Amino acid sequence: MMKRLLAIALWSGTASAAVLETPHYVVDISPQCEEGNVSCDRVAYQGKSKRSGQAITLEGRTWHSRCADGVTPCRFLGYRFENGNVTYYVHEDGRLRVVRGCDHVLVDEQGTWRR
Repeated sequence: MMKRLLAIALWSGTASAAVLETPHYVVDISPQCEEGNVSCDRVAYQGKSKRSGQAITLEGRTWHSRCADGVTPCRFLGYRFENGNVTYYVHEDGRLRVVRGCDHVLVDEQGTWRR
């Protein structure tokens, strides 16, 4: 718990620790990188179903569009987490999208950020 609080205290701005609440899920996003990094490969995801109470914890990274050089991160899009062949996308605008394989959408819900 103390590490989590420290991680939350270290972050500010777009990539700060925050909670996304959708109609059926509550997702806690906690970047674990030093302040000032454009991208972060250590982001914690803790999601909980409001219906069943089941929870999942994942590690992922920030998600960005690429600049013209195809390498440099440009615009922040949100966060991306992988669990086997299931990918969890948490969009900057509060959308939670969970996809199995390439295109089988399991969850697609718009939520609200609480910081």
